[in-house]
Amino acid sequence: MDCDDEVMLTVRITAAERALLRDLARGHGGDVSEVAVDGLLEVVPALHDEASVLPLTRVLARPAPCALTLWLPAPVADLLPLLGERLARTGGPAAGPASAALSAALRLWLAGDRTVLAAGLARLHGGLGVAGVAGAPAASPARLTVAA
Repeated sequence: MDCDDEVMLTVRITAAERALLRDLARGHGGDVSEVAVDGLLEVVPALHDEASVLPLTRVLARPAPCALTLWLPAPVADLLPLLGERLARTGGPAAGPASAALSAALRLWLAGDRTVLAAGLARLHGGLGVAGVAGAPAASPARLTVAA
């Protein structure tokens, strides 16, 4: 991939979210950026549903002190302004930096059940590269749950 094909963004997440992202990347056999992109592909469709407002608000209410740099394919990065507009409509941060939209979506995805996240990664990649999730339920963007 050429440099023009990727965009570098820094996201704000919690230490626990960062550890989970790294664990998922290790279990999947990929890197953190790849897993973050896969997570975005799982969660972005759910953000168009009005049922996503409460979970998104809960996730955004938690402090996110850790910075993490990710590389995104340009077509995925092109989705972030639309995501930012959605966040602004739900009372989240104003549709400013793309990194804020990416942080919110990534944090919402990481708030899901670890087994379901790993199963979703396995499904995206044809069941390859994820250990310990045999028989795990398939992830569904419409069923994102976030603890209060």
